[in-house]
Amino acid sequence: MASRQQFVQPGALSPDALLVAAAQRGDTASFNQLVGTYQELCYNVAYRLVGNADSAADVTQDAFLSAYRHLDQFKGGSFRSWLLRIVTNASYDVLRARSRHASSSLDELTDDTAFDVIDPGELPETLVLRHELFEAIQVGLQTIPVDQRAVLILYDVHRLSYDEVAVALNANLGTVKSRLSRARGRMRDYLLRHPELWRA
Repeated sequence: MASRQQFVQPGALSPDALLVAAAQRGDTASFNQLVGTYQELCYNVAYRLVGNADSAADVTQDAFLSAYRHLDQFKGGSFRSWLLRIVTNASYDVLRARSRHASSSLDELTDDTAFDVIDPGELPETLVLRHELFEAIQVGLQTIPVDQRAVLILYDVHRLSYDEVAVALNANLGTVKSRLSRARGRMRDYLLRHPELWRA
């Protein structure tokens, strides 16, 4: 599992900061490098929030377009957190629009086109079991209120720091920690109701 991002020493510019500065000057190649760095992360966060592969792909594309158009509004700090704020806000928009229409089907929540990259050395039986576990946990995530789900995804799944999560969700640290605690409790309850997911 990836470690939490380490902050750059004072006075030093991070690789992201250098790329952002170049992109703000009109260097599209630098922005494309940022897209390459964060596209998978943004898609995975969006997918775990909205629960649908096509919607997650749309959210990711829209988020990068919005980031590019509003790059002048980035004033420093963690670019990753700033970008994920755009992704989470776009995901919330999708969920709000969805709630005004028919509810998503279970098939949409477990869309296998969003499944992680296959390990070519993995046995077919192992792949099937891993796929089933992924789908079941994804359904479990959808049972958690979205504000709590977002904290759980960013902190526990993608290993952002508390500070980064707070920036990404525009929330204070106390709110982040309380939402994380509630989300973990809900996920724990879900797993206890489905012991087949974690028992060997």
